[in-house]
Amino acid sequence: QLQLVESGGGLVQPGGSLRLSCAASRFSLDSYAIGWFRQVPRKEREGIACISSSGDRTNYADSVKGRFIISRDNAKNTVYLQMDSLKPEDTSGYYCAAPNLHSDPHEWCEDVIGGDFWRYEYDGWGRGTEVTVSS
Repeated sequence: QLQLVESGGGLVQPGGSLRLSCAASRFSLDSYAIGWFRQVPRKEREGIACISSSGDRTNYADSVKGRFIISRDNAKNTVYLQMDSLKPEDTSGYYCAAPNLHSDPHEWCEDVIGGDFWRYEYDGWGRGTEVTVSS
């Protein structure tokens, strides 16, 4: 089981920026597509960004497209989510996850954005980091 740890959350004013990190220990991430998700209490988890194992393909939800950028540094075993132009509605818990390696990564990334990611098995979910956008 992958151990994924998110960091970088915090309190930021509207229009500000944060960079979240998703780091893995014990195992290498370089074979995994990685997704970022967010969830507020009493609402469903939302997939917002996904990146292929090599980093050459990315997908974004419309709600974050043009404002968030997902990237990875496989040498550091870390995936990032750069969040710019933050809005109060971006306030949420943010989570990263890696699907089971038997999953088709391209199909999984599409389903991360499409909302159908619950049908997959996962090799790891992080515990999340909180982002609050408020003045």
